[in-house]
Amino acid sequence: MKEVTVEELLAKAEQPSKDAMRLHPFYRGKIEVIPKCRIKSFHDFAIWYTPGVAKPCMEIHEDLEKAYEMTNKWNFVAVVSDGSRVLGLGDIGPEAALPVMEGKALLYKYLGGVDAFPICLGTKNPEEIIQAVKWLKPTFGGINLEDISHPKCFHILDTLREEMEIPVWHDDQQGTACVTVAGLLNAVKIVGKRMGDIRVTLIGAGAANIAIARLIVTAGVNPENIIAVDSKGTLHRDREDRDVLQEKFKEKWHICETTNKRGIKGGIKEAMEGADVVLSASKPGPGVIKKEWVERMEKDAIVFASANPIPEIWPWEAKEAGARIVATGRSDFPNQVNNSLGFPGIFRGALDTRATKITDEMCIAAAEELAKVAEDYGIHEEYIIPNMDQWELFPREAVAVGSKGIEQGVARVITSPEERFKTAEEIIKKARDEVQLLMRENFIVDPDAK
Repeated sequence: MKEVTVEELLAKAEQPSKDAMRLHPFYRGKIEVIPKCRIKSFHDFAIWYTPGVAKPCMEIHEDLEKAYEMTNKWNFVAVVSDGSRVLGLGDIGPEAALPVMEGKALLYKYLGGVDAFPICLGTKNPEEIIQAVKWLKPTFGGINLEDISHPKCFHILDTLREEMEIPVWHDDQQGTACVTVAGLLNAVKIVGKRMGDIRVTLIGAGAANIAIARLIVTAGVNPENIIAVDSKGTLHRDREDRDVLQEKFKEKWHICETTNKRGIKGGIKEAMEGADVVLSASKPGPGVIKKEWVERMEKDAIVFASANPIPEIWPWEAKEAGARIVATGRSDFPNQVNNSLGFPGIFRGALDTRATKITDEMCIAAAEELAKVAEDYGIHEEYIIPNMDQWELFPREAVAVGSKGIEQGVARVITSPEERFKTAEEIIKKARDEVQLLMRENFIVDPDAK
């Protein structure tokens, strides 16, 4: 890898922000609502609105499931946030979170053909958020929780998954965990190790790494071989704040109880000693992970430094220290671990089978299919996970998720994998073609066009 200066990297990292400040006010938002039905003349409104609309209304009144056939409920997803933990920005409020949720909706549409709507709530009370989402159920076929602070995000997700009959997903948990597992599966394969044998260090114990811990165990990692580190040190049974963890952070306490069999105490340095893998979802670097700590990892070490915009350690520093495979969250380095590889295809698969939930096993199925897509292209040390422009990954992921949902009995529409692939492919292609058509016809204006 060509070495570049910190100044060059920082300048490159700042460019998207500069472009965003120019283009967001130009477009005044990133999504809009347009018709999908014919309108040959004003007479057609008698079909789409009164008096014709009364007939489908009464059909749905008699059988609520027909809403999936006569409205767009089958493809609607609500992207719900209270703005309490937005990207790396923290608690900036629902209005300030709206650009992120619009962006999420844009990715849903272009990558997965999903019609997603940003719903930014004017409350941070978890019970009110739960109730608000329940009130949205008649309109939406699925719910994406986004940028909600922990620990309340766990309670909100667990409650809604249990009490709702449509899939509820928290991308900061399940999405991050899914793509991390996908990259890890191939990374472990490249270095010739086995999931059941590797020793894993998790740096950071927020929503992302707590979900990653759960999902990598489901994928075959021995929980006794995991050591997690938060701002106060390693997680273990003898923590001084154990009473607080047991009362207020039960997910973190579960990690204390089930991992770190050797009872390693200390900080990141001690947790990384002899590790095969480091999965970091911590604060931006560089310097959060030090070169000398990587040097003390096992041979053929794997380092995922996922903080944005600056990873916890620069990739070339990790490589110089002996890491064989390095992944980050950035597109300008190899091996970008990006949630956008997960949620569009996963929800496509859940919606197309009318699933009642997205289980951990469905997430693992998505991760395994992502890993297979990369394998089909030929994995190597700087390519362990697909790129976003390898668009066939999304229908393939949708099929894998749908198949696992059918197997687990959470799908209400059962069709063959071939039928589901064709459906997903057609929906996604239509979404992309529509955008390109609108750009060609100048309905989406190019601000840089001469």
